[in-house]
Amino acid sequence: MKLLAALFGRRARLRWLHLIIGGALLMPYFLVGAVLVGMVGGGALFSSVPAQFAAFAVALPLAAVSGFFPLVRPLSVAAARALCGIPPGLLADGPARTRQARVRTAGWFTLHLALGGIISGATLTLPPFAVAVAALPFFAGLRTTWLLDGPEMLRGTWALALAPFAGLAMLLALVAAAAGKVLARRAPVLLGPTPEDRLAAAERRAADLAVRNRLARELHDSVGHALSAVTLQAGAARRVLDRDPEFVREALTAIEETTRRTVGELDSVLGLLRRDEEPGDADTAYGPGLDALGVLLAHCGVPVAYERQGDPDSVDPVVSREAYRIVQEGLSNASRHGGGTSPVRLLLAVRERELEIVMENPLGERPAVVRPGGGRGLRGIAERAVLLGGRTEAGADGGLWRLTAVLPGTAGRTEERR
Repeated sequence: MKLLAALFGRRARLRWLHLIIGGALLMPYFLVGAVLVGMVGGGALFSSVPAQFAAFAVALPLAAVSGFFPLVRPLSVAAARALCGIPPGLLADGPARTRQARVRTAGWFTLHLALGGIISGATLTLPPFAVAVAALPFFAGLRTTWLLDGPEMLRGTWALALAPFAGLAMLLALVAAAAGKVLARRAPVLLGPTPEDRLAAAERRAADLAVRNRLARELHDSVGHALSAVTLQAGAARRVLDRDPEFVREALTAIEETTRRTVGELDSVLGLLRRDEEPGDADTAYGPGLDALGVLLAHCGVPVAYERQGDPDSVDPVVSREAYRIVQEGLSNASRHGGGTSPVRLLLAVRERELEIVMENPLGERPAVVRPGGGRGLRGIAERAVLLGGRTEAGADGGLWRLTAVLPGTAGRTEERR
């Protein structure tokens, strides 16, 4: 059963079709070869077997030259995947750009057309011949026509008895050859990814991963900060609900503004996820900057002593956005780990070539509140700084927790380091 499936199954039929397509693609090159052979040798091409083989030999180099075109590879890969049953991961994607890839593609294209031409010709001529050979013992007129001028040994009784088996063997040989296993086994070698293709694919995966990580940081920082601020405001309002209605009203207003702002940021991030953005688009299409720092400090849920040196408006927009996120995450950490009411000192120093952010808050007496899945804040801050060519430091200093981030401050410096 396995042998029958291998010879007549769906995969074998598709591989035979793949070879027939190769034979059809060979025809224009064969006709050009026939014209060239006829011009050199003269005589009738189709009545001369040597001339036909010569035309076939001339057609293959012409096909090889065509195989060097970059778009031949994606067409060949698509046909091999669909008809030869080659797993997608074993074949390369995209046009052949490098010399090695083009040479391999030309080799595959030539092999496909050569085998396809042979199988196509055999498919047209061998079945009638094999049927005629198998029918020799049963038709005297056929024997007279075919064997009259043939060797004496072919007219013997034993030869006629073996004729049906010989005809069947010819058909089976054609079916086995048309199964296309030779061509299918060479596909991963000739159409597989080159080292340059693998490097390009790895770079694309790295770029996609960078975008995903970037969006994950945006969600972590914006939504995580909002939830921390809302939790603090709601907890404070609950404690003074009966004693200070005015404070409760202010807390609810702050909660409303924080959630509204966060919903807008969340929509922006989800919008990037829904669109097929290029990796560079995600770097510039989203996020508030230092111009929105006042709103953040007013509704962060902890008292902040803000000191500014220099003009934040002169900072590159990309750096401004990352600085905003660093401050946001630092305030979230201070609200969670500093007890919620500890004052935070924030220094924002804009210098000629760099932007320095320093945040300090007293360490809380109670254990830090760790959210499920937390622990990514400081790592996210470090990643933001490193991507811009900056650096960060964070740790306890006496009774204070200090976070320092130094970022390049100008657009030219930023682009140079990225």
